[in-house]
Amino acid sequence: MSNAALLLGIIVAIMCVSSAFRVPQKSARIALISLGIAVFIVGVVLSSIRYVDASQVGIVTRNALGPALAPGKILATNDEMGIQADVLAPGWHLWYWPVLFDIDTKPLISIPADKIGLVESLDGLPLDAGQVFAPEVTNAEFKRMIEDPKHFLTAGKGRKGPQSNVLTAGMYRLNPELFAVEMVDATEVPPATVAVLKSNFGDAPTLSLMVTPDDEPVILASASEKGIQAEPLHPGKYPVNTKAYSVSIISTRETIIRFTAGEKGYIEQGGNARNRANANEQREITVRTSDGFTFPVDVRVEYKIEPKNAPIVVAKLGAEIEPLLAKLNSTVRAIFRNNAESVKALDYVNQRSIQESQSLAMISKEMARMGVTITGVRIGDVGNEETLGQLLNTQRDREIAVQEQVTFQEQQKAAVQQKELSKTLQEAEEEKRLATASYEVKIAEQDKEKRIIEARAQAESVEIEATAQANAYKMIADQIGAANAAMIEVLRVIGEHRIQITPRVMVTGSSDGKSSGETVALIGTMLDQMVKDAEDEN
Repeated sequence: MSNAALLLGIIVAIMCVSSAFRVPQKSARIALISLGIAVFIVGVVLSSIRYVDASQVGIVTRNALGPALAPGKILATNDEMGIQADVLAPGWHLWYWPVLFDIDTKPLISIPADKIGLVESLDGLPLDAGQVFAPEVTNAEFKRMIEDPKHFLTAGKGRKGPQSNVLTAGMYRLNPELFAVEMVDATEVPPATVAVLKSNFGDAPTLSLMVTPDDEPVILASASEKGIQAEPLHPGKYPVNTKAYSVSIISTRETIIRFTAGEKGYIEQGGNARNRANANEQREITVRTSDGFTFPVDVRVEYKIEPKNAPIVVAKLGAEIEPLLAKLNSTVRAIFRNNAESVKALDYVNQRSIQESQSLAMISKEMARMGVTITGVRIGDVGNEETLGQLLNTQRDREIAVQEQVTFQEQQKAAVQQKELSKTLQEAEEEKRLATASYEVKIAEQDKEKRIIEARAQAESVEIEATAQANAYKMIADQIGAANAAMIEVLRVIGEHRIQITPRVMVTGSSDGKSSGETVALIGTMLDQMVKDAEDEN
């Protein structure tokens, strides 16, 4: 567009000037010449106008009317000839004539989500001796240096080469002639892990950390130093320059290592098991006791790496798991074998819990030097029929004999207790009987007194009644005679008891002349009735 405007202005200006010489009037010639000059000027001005789209950046190259670049320089920062450090922002720009300047537009650098941009500068101050990355600056300063190339190359003191800072997600208007950008994935730290960073740039590390009092210190690096960083990254996503930092993902899950017969030795981590191929590793731990018995022991060791200790593990054992497993394997085997040398086989079998706690303390102390926390040591099967069968059978027979003896003693104790119990029960029963007899005596005495009182009362009642009846009979007898009174009483009795009065008894006269014959007959009849009633009851 700029070249076309300039060409059109020149053509129109030439036409106006050439036409002016063919016009006779002086005023018309002046007018045409003035018009030609004006058109030329407008064409020149219009040719200097450049437009940059909103999604682009303008790269300016100066072709003339400027000093030459200094040796080793790629971009111009002081109007030198060549590619200019400053870029054109979106919009219209004047005074960039086609002959003096070339304008090239490039798309903006776009960093999508979950990506980062690794930046390498093609110009700038040389890196410090022994460094392969530019020093790290704040994010705000790095953004300014990226979007203001002139500042990067002058006051910002930007370094030529790989930058330790990165570009995070967003749009950036930078000079592609100065900066090359490589997009890579952001560093993701999965759950139950941490990321240990090893910086490949910076000053020598100065942090000396004593893991245990009797061990050599571990040298770790702070944020601006070169080496293994003391602070790990916790689960999440981070804009880590994977060229400036080495990233080691360390699991913080509790891990179980089994030393079991039939297995080559495998680890369980997060519920998943995987084989560890190691031809030199025994399937289980074999120990020898002080009395000469050799037998296998099934062992399970549980450990974990605390997040704060992950840099120590990387510093001492590296990021791979094989050195850690090798260290743990040799430690566990040596400690179990050493502990077995001081005990007898039978004591080892019977004191498994003691062996567990003793081994746990010793393994924990040794692995703490590596930054590894031992959370448990478990002993499974100890020996087998082939190695300890005879010893265990002898122990079993001895134990059975001991148990039988204990059982006999307990039975004896039970018999003695039973005897004592029977005696106690008998004494209690006798005491009960004595108490019952005592109560019965008291009851009998009280019953005796009661019967005596009742008899006395009855006797007094009978006496009173007899006296009253005798007095009544006497009064009746005095009035009607003794014989008649007796007759009346007899008739009353006969009526009350319904006595049959048909004579069944032969009556004769009295020889003494005192009793009447009728009286004797009635008395005989009554006696006969009473005998009959007695016979019926029997």
